[in-house]
Amino acid sequence: MQHPGTVTSVKKGFVTVQITSLSACAACQAHSKCGFAESKTKTLDIPTALWQQYNVGEPVTVTIDHSRGLAATWWAYLLPAILLITVVVAFSLAGFSEPLVILFSLFTLGLYILLLYILRKKLDSKFTLTITHNS
Repeated sequence: MQHPGTVTSVKKGFVTVQITSLSACAACQAHSKCGFAESKTKTLDIPTALWQQYNVGEPVTVTIDHSRGLAATWWAYLLPAILLITVVVAFSLAGFSEPLVILFSLFTLGLYILLLYILRKKLDSKFTLTITHNS
């Protein structure tokens, strides 16, 4: 997965890149007519040993390996959704009241977020971005 971006800052060991991510609607031919197209500007700090080779304002390409992108989707969206659905169904079938099911669900998501926080260094090293000069 590649995104074009622009260097906004260069610091020792890091290059800060601003990218614009578009929704699926933004690629549609009729997006200018319907008004639903979205785009969001994101800023990424990318660690690189070649930080001195980049200049502010330079166009670059930010890349993440496709399999790592899928893994990130798993951790960020799919696994928490599966956990939430499992907890809701299990506790509902067990006969707990709706307020308790909600509490258990929130507690489970809280534990999941805590787990991600504890594993953040390991996950950061897994999901590295690379930066390259545009030709």
